[in-house]
Amino acid sequence: MNLENRENFLNKLANKMGRARQLEPTPMEEPLNDYPLTRLTHLSQSELCDEFMNFAKVLLVDIVETTEENAIKAILDVCEKYGGGSIVLNDDSRLEDLGIINAVKNTFDSYLWDYDNGDENIIKSAKANIGIVHGEYGLAESGGVVLFSSKENGRSTSLLPEKSIVVIRKSAVLPRVAQLAQILHEKALAGERMPSCINIISGPSATADIELIKVVGVHGPVSQIYVVIDDLN
Repeated sequence: MNLENRENFLNKLANKMGRARQLEPTPMEEPLNDYPLTRLTHLSQSELCDEFMNFAKVLLVDIVETTEENAIKAILDVCEKYGGGSIVLNDDSRLEDLGIINAVKNTFDSYLWDYDNGDENIIKSAKANIGIVHGEYGLAESGGVVLFSSKENGRSTSLLPEKSIVVIRKSAVLPRVAQLAQILHEKALAGERMPSCINIISGPSATADIELIKVVGVHGPVSQIYVVIDDLN
């Protein structure tokens, strides 16, 4: 349909409805409050982290607090606790800087995400017992973590293994998704490349659709573990 035909069609449709066409959008009403932008923003970063971890525990997330110096031991202990076996990791420089990639490779049967390997990444992730990724942000309001997908950080690493470990820093905990949206908006204005996918994950997958019986791990990891690094001091 060309522009002239479209205009004729819309004019006829408006006449049939007995009203003039509205060519300008109706202005948005003034919000009654600024709650969506300000909820939890009065908390200190330490208090936000407490809120984040407490809510995550309600969602059946296993929380392990540690420091940069003890991050390797924390990861290895968690992997051992959850059965070890085959482990897949994202090729993330942040995991490498913490020494996690080398430590896991030297201790367990592991696979490092490689963009050039195509479907092999997905096959390895689907067969893995544990997936290890580094989160971008934590959300205090929902207890969720934000993951950005890229060539080095595949979605399959966190979604397909039976257990999922997310490393997150306390300094990266935000009040709620409104602050995440603002960060993404600023990145877009600065011309930064946006992630191919943004996942917000709040605990292991669960459903109670069938006879209100809650079942965990229906369409994703059965267990979700946050290794929270205290970098506030």
